[in-house]
Amino acid sequence: MPKTKYKFNPDSLSFDKIRLGARDVLLRTLAYIVGSVIIAVIYSFILALFIDSPKEKALKREIAQLTLQYELINREMGDLEKVLGHLQETDDNLYRTIFGAEPIPATLRQGGVGGVNRYTELEGYSNSKIVVGTTKRLDVIRKKLYIQSKSFDDLITLALEKEDMLRSIPAILPISTKDLTRIASGYGLRIHPVYKITKFHTGMDFTAPMGTEIYASGDGTISGVFSNRRGMGNYIIIDHGFGYTSTYAHLDSFAARNGQKVSRGDVIGYVGNTGLSVAPHLHYEIKLNDTNVDPVNYFFNDLTAAEYEMMIEVASKTGQSFD
Repeated sequence: MPKTKYKFNPDSLSFDKIRLGARDVLLRTLAYIVGSVIIAVIYSFILALFIDSPKEKALKREIAQLTLQYELINREMGDLEKVLGHLQETDDNLYRTIFGAEPIPATLRQGGVGGVNRYTELEGYSNSKIVVGTTKRLDVIRKKLYIQSKSFDDLITLALEKEDMLRSIPAILPISTKDLTRIASGYGLRIHPVYKITKFHTGMDFTAPMGTEIYASGDGTISGVFSNRRGMGNYIIIDHGFGYTSTYAHLDSFAARNGQKVSRGDVIGYVGNTGLSVAPHLHYEIKLNDTNVDPVNYFFNDLTAAEYEMMIEVASKTGQSFD
């Protein structure tokens, strides 16, 4: 029960009971309610600082679980990066070497990582660091995997082409040479038989009787059949593809026509003595990407190791060409 309040009256020298009006009662009631609310808010704030609600406890447990999952994902991505690195190394140093392809540049393998910040929507949170870091790492792996996948696609294409390339490379002797001493001149500086000066001999000369069969040294298409009284005389050029061409000069006659597809070992002509030639022989050249190469390096398909060494020795000793 509320205490009765009194007020001293100087006129009557006595204490008079204070009677509150309706307005005073209302104001006091409101003050009491507002004070109670303020105190309740303060208590609630203090409790919220130090004591978690059931919902907050559940959210914190969920965040801890998600953080743990991110850490586990990062560990698994580390293992994936090691496997991917091994695949990239094997690709560059083995697979692409086998098929004669250049290694993929390291800058390309990174897949253009960097540039505009695409992770702004993930920033500004208490766990942004691990979320952004994991997302960036995943993007890098995804880009590297794409580059590696494209590389394997290229290797599949190269593998399919490899069989055609092996059939097309000029890899056999252009005439049947049982006695390797029939090699009259090799590739390199030689004395010209007519001008008697040192000139670079761009092919190999094989002496043989007139009319000896001449074989295509690899699969290809006849890209030229020419007749000339000087120079290489009657000669044939085969386009083998993959950058290779072979030339057969000083022929007596032809056994193939321009545009004809030929296979390794097909007869394309016969040994002669046409053009600037001093005796019946075959002048044989190989070009790779329009540059002459030494044909002796391409007779690996029908010679034993001993025969190959003998051919190199004979070809290097001959000092004068036949054309």
